[in-house]
Amino acid sequence: MMQLGLFDQRAGRPAEEPARRIYTISEITNRIKVQLESDRTLQDLWLEGELSNWKRSPSGHIYFTLKDETASIRCVLWRSTAQALSYLPGGDGEAVLAHGHVSVYEPQGQYQLYVDDLQPVGVGALYAEFERLKARLAQEGVFEQAKRPLPRFPQRIGVVTSLTGAVLRDILNVLRRRYPLAEVILSPTQVQGDEAPAQIVSALQAVSRLPGVDVIILARGGGSLEDLWAFNDERVARALAASPVPVVCGVGHETDFTIADFAADVRAPTPSAAAELVVPDRHELARQVAQLTTRLAAGMQERLAQQRQRLANELRALRRVSPQAWIDRRRQRVDELAHAIQQAIDHRLELQRERLAGLSLRLAALNPSATLSRGYAIVRHAETNRVVSRVGQVAPGDRLAVQVSDGTFESTVSAAGRHRS
Repeated sequence: MMQLGLFDQRAGRPAEEPARRIYTISEITNRIKVQLESDRTLQDLWLEGELSNWKRSPSGHIYFTLKDETASIRCVLWRSTAQALSYLPGGDGEAVLAHGHVSVYEPQGQYQLYVDDLQPVGVGALYAEFERLKARLAQEGVFEQAKRPLPRFPQRIGVVTSLTGAVLRDILNVLRRRYPLAEVILSPTQVQGDEAPAQIVSALQAVSRLPGVDVIILARGGGSLEDLWAFNDERVARALAASPVPVVCGVGHETDFTIADFAADVRAPTPSAAAELVVPDRHELARQVAQLTTRLAAGMQERLAQQRQRLANELRALRRVSPQAWIDRRRQRVDELAHAIQQAIDHRLELQRERLAGLSLRLAALNPSATLSRGYAIVRHAETNRVVSRVGQVAPGDRLAVQVSDGTFESTVSAAGRHRS
C-alpha cells in the first residue's frame, strides 16, 4: 500500500513537515489583553445598561453585571474608586451609565469593564442626546460657518430673553453702565419648557429682521441641564446659524455649555458677560485691556484643556503598566479564593453536623434510661451491687436494690421466690 507524504523534489528526499507553534493559555490570554488595551475606544468607554448581580465584597470592591436585552458584561468597581463617587446605585434593576475601560481578568480568561464613574440614566440620557446632536450638527457644518465679528460701536442691540427674572435687568444695567448710547430692542420669549424652542426661534427671526440691528444677545440665567434644554434644541441651533445678525449667546453659568453656544457667533459665560461683549467701555484703554484679558483667558483655557487631555492620556497609559493593575487583579483573586474557602468550610461543617446527629441517635438508642422508661428495671444485690439477671442468683432473705426510671427502692427475697417491699 502506498503511503502519502511530503516530498522535496529538488533534494530527492521527503520534506519535513512545518513545526507547529503551541501556545500556553497565559500567552494567548495576555495577547488578547494587549489587543483590548490598545483599542482607544475600549479604554475610554461609556456603557448604558441595567444592573444585576450587584455585590460588595468584604474588601470593599463592588462586582456587578451590566446588561441589555441581548448581552451582558461583567464589571468591577474598586473600593477606592467607589468611595470617591458621588453616586452609587441602590442595587439590581437600576439603569445606569458606566464609564471605564475594558481589559481581561487573566485567572478566568474573561473580559470585563473596570468602572471609574457611574451616573443615573436620567441625566446621562440627556447628556448623551446633547453629544449626539452636537456631533451631528458639527458633521453637517452648522458650527463651522464663519463667525462674524461684533460691531465695535453698535447703535441698536436686540435682546432675546424672558421678560421676567433678573437676566433682563442685569443686561440693561451693564449696557447702561458701559455704553448708554446704544438703543436696546427687546424680543421677549420663554426660555424654559416645551414651547420655549419655537418661541426662541420666532423671537430671533423677528428682531433680526428689524432695520439697523447690529448685534443680538440671546440670554438666560443658570439652571440644571433639564432647565437649559430649550437651548439644546436643533431648531434653535439652525436659527442661530441662519441669523443675518451676529449673535452672542450668554446662557447659564460659566460652566454651562449648550448647543446654542456652538451655533452662535460668540459664546459668553453669563448673560451679564454677553452684554459686556457687545458694547465697548467708555474708556478706550479699559476696553483694550478687557479685550486682551478675555483673549488671554480663552487661550489659557484652551491650552489647559489640551494639557489636561494629554495628562489624562498619559495617566491611562501609565495605569496599564502600573503594578496597581497587577495588585488589583490579585485582590480579585483573593476575594474569589476567600469565597471558595468559605463554601468549603460551610460544606464540611454541614457534614459534621449530620454525622453528629446520627451518633446522637445511636447513643440515645443504647441509653439505659430509655429502656427503664419503657417499664423495665435493673436489679442489683444491695450489699455487692452486682446485677441480678437470673432467679438462681438470689436466695430467700437477700436484700435487693431495684432501679426504675425515676429512682431506686429496696426489696427482700421471700422463701417462696416472691419479694416484699
